[in-house]
Amino acid sequence: MSHLLFAILSLFSFAALLEAQWKLRDNVYVIESEWNDETPAKRVELTCNTSDETLPVYWEKDTELKGTGKTLIAEVKEFPDAGNYTCLTADTHEIVSYHFFLITKIDSNGQIIRSILKSFNEPNKTFLKCEAKNYSGIFICSWMTENESPNVKFTIRSLKGSQGDVICSSPVAHTDTLVTEYTAQCQKESYCPFAEEHEPIEMFLEVTDEVEYENYTSSFFIRDIIKPDPPQCQYVATNGTVTWTYPRTWSTPKSYFPLTFRVKVESTKKHNSQVCDTDEQFIQIPKAGPKSKISVQARDRYYNSSWSEWSSLCR
Repeated sequence: MSHLLFAILSLFSFAALLEAQWKLRDNVYVIESEWNDETPAKRVELTCNTSDETLPVYWEKDTELKGTGKTLIAEVKEFPDAGNYTCLTADTHEIVSYHFFLITKIDSNGQIIRSILKSFNEPNKTFLKCEAKNYSGIFICSWMTENESPNVKFTIRSLKGSQGDVICSSPVAHTDTLVTEYTAQCQKESYCPFAEEHEPIEMFLEVTDEVEYENYTSSFFIRDIIKPDPPQCQYVATNGTVTWTYPRTWSTPKSYFPLTFRVKVESTKKHNSQVCDTDEQFIQIPKAGPKSKISVQARDRYYNSSWSEWSSLCR
């Protein structure tokens, strides 16, 4: 009976060790650590990758001796516990194998505590935002950090895997005084702008900051993330007419991809503004004051996508 109880307890212990981690890639694992003082550390079993059972080996982490023998039980709770655990030969001190551990902070409900990225100021607290200027299948994905750190690394890809139908460029950093925004240009291969979309694109962003790990997802149809560039406009003073042209980056032909427009007239004298909607590419504003500010924005006429930014002033 005691042998049976020992076997059952051993199975439970082994299952707990397996659940403590998940594999990110070869030799790299993620520990989901509940971020409070009461929860105990996760116990992880490490095995030295050697076929010679008699080979004397030992384990190091950051030059600190952690144990001897082919297996090691590591306890990982906080960032100092994470990092590289290396198995070396006792006689020649050659590296035999290693395990690198990252930590994802979670709350008591198992939800990721996100601290690396800064959210965009949108209703749903978006961390990964993707926008397309047209229906070419090319789109830009963006995310932000509080400041640029040389230790933060990003990987963005389609959830369809390495053989997926979306390819992305390397992220580019744009830094101002408060945040660093990263952008990557992605393209859905074999995309037909004239065909109906049936399956959403699913983008997956992985973020590591030394030993901290987070991931983010975004699922969308191209039609849902359309945001045209602003139109180019001008003002004809003789008859008070504002005219504009389609953005150069917009899809063609215009008959198949029509835009609708808004014209904003801001009175500097009365400190108020008027907005007019139109499907045309001109509008008459005969009563606009000499110092009124006029600008135009555009949106897909037949689909409720985002409005473009306002154009440069028309005069």
